[in-house]
Amino acid sequence: MYDRVPSIEEKDEFVVDLTRVIDRDDFTVESAADKRELVRDLVGFYVIMEGIFFYAGFAMMLALKRQNKMVGIGQQFEYIMRDESLHLGFGVDLINQIRAENPDVWTDDFGAEVVDLITEAVELEKIYAYEACPGDILGMSAAQFAEYVEHVADRRLDQLDLPVQYGTENPFPWMSEQVDLNKEKNFFETQVTEYQSGGSLDW
Repeated sequence: MYDRVPSIEEKDEFVVDLTRVIDRDDFTVESAADKRELVRDLVGFYVIMEGIFFYAGFAMMLALKRQNKMVGIGQQFEYIMRDESLHLGFGVDLINQIRAENPDVWTDDFGAEVVDLITEAVELEKIYAYEACPGDILGMSAAQFAEYVEHVADRRLDQLDLPVQYGTENPFPWMSEQVDLNKEKNFFETQVTEYQSGGSLDW
């Protein structure tokens, strides 16, 4: 799809540019400039790709699950979102630890560059939201998903101790449960679908 859907292709090209230095054979982390390039890649991978991109899609699928539609796929998205949240948390901690150990790496100009990257990512994700949900579907609108992405981006900026840019309220407060709460499954109240009887297995 990233070759055929324009908004996904744009997001893909944007992210590839944000993870460019780690792939260089001559890349080192000797100077402050080297470390700044590394942090830029970490912001691109963890904060933008895993922490902003995907979130309109997460909200769409979990909104359908809330309406008892596509429940199985919605459950899979819950697992994926849990993993993405863990990756994001690790990435933010890593970035902030590098900043704490190397105060010269995070300059005011670099902070402004990160803000610009995040706001550009938000615009790309909002375009995707409108393409993926062109009309109101089952009470959901592209405008709501776009607002949700702005809200998510403000959270990412706050996690990086950068000024928030949107001040947008969360249009989907129920998404906070998916992101912020560590939910455990009760085995005895969950329909088990993972088992097969021995006789049905093809060895």
